[in-house]
Amino acid sequence: MPRSSKSSSHPKTPFVSIVVPLYNEEESLRELTYQIVGVVKEMGNPYEIIFIDDGSSDRSFEVLKELHKENSRVKVIQFRRNFGKSAALSVGFKEASGEFIISMDADLQDDPKEIPDLIAALGDHYDLVSGWKKKRFDPLSKTLPSRFFNFVTGKMTGIPIHDFNCGLKAYRNVVVKSLSVHGELHRFIPVLALWAGYRVTERVVQHHPRKFGKTKYGISRFFNGFLDLLTVLFTTRYLRRPLHLFGVWGIISFVIGAAIDLYLIVERILGLTSLSDRPLFLVGFLLIIIGVQFVSIGLLGEMITRQERDEEVYSIREMLK
Repeated sequence: MPRSSKSSSHPKTPFVSIVVPLYNEEESLRELTYQIVGVVKEMGNPYEIIFIDDGSSDRSFEVLKELHKENSRVKVIQFRRNFGKSAALSVGFKEASGEFIISMDADLQDDPKEIPDLIAALGDHYDLVSGWKKKRFDPLSKTLPSRFFNFVTGKMTGIPIHDFNCGLKAYRNVVVKSLSVHGELHRFIPVLALWAGYRVTERVVQHHPRKFGKTKYGISRFFNGFLDLLTVLFTTRYLRRPLHLFGVWGIISFVIGAAIDLYLIVERILGLTSLSDRPLFLVGFLLIIIGVQFVSIGLLGEMITRQERDEEVYSIREMLK
């Protein structure tokens, strides 16, 4: 695989940065590191491995310090407490200096042997390759909610990816430097990247059974995931045009309410009913008020964002001057 001119002129700049967030994975860290080192050495390119210890309560950090002493290309970042995977990835991406960035989990379920193929899959056409664990070795309590989550996310975002939450991904450096990953939005990195204008694809990757310990994620993360999905939809699609979201629902509510009340008023004029005996009239009136409020919120949002539009920063692929 050809190196970039940047890598050639600056040999010390890592060609590949492997970013590994972790929480209480002391048993798997040494084996994972040896596997990664074996793969990247076989590739023949400079590398760095960035471990982000997300406030582990076991001996993970002690193991990482030993690995750092053995190999200076192993970098370690330790959080004071558990901030979550998004925070760990965000810090890791900020520190990564490789032309290509690989993110993967620390539990040995992601296979480092996939690294060369993921980078090759980027080729000249893609900016992000997301792994697809087509054959998973997880309990049904984890796989079934995950499939449902991926299906709903794909439908709501319009992005045909089968496994949004796969930790094994390959990125070009420009992607990780431009994306803001916070809260629990690491699940939606392909969505954020695609809507920012980057080219996204996926590739089937090997998945292994968990070798040590047990999963750190419970069923609650899927409920949180759907709330985060709403956050992503709003902050990417409607942040700069809030009236398109609130206005549509406001108009729908107003029209339904007005139609109900108009129908009842016509009945009253014809002497077929009495409005005092029809609670439906109040429902229609309430829908009209809600509709007006929704439109008003959208207009206020448009007024607030108007002053920021002149300063918008867009994702530019290339500029010729």
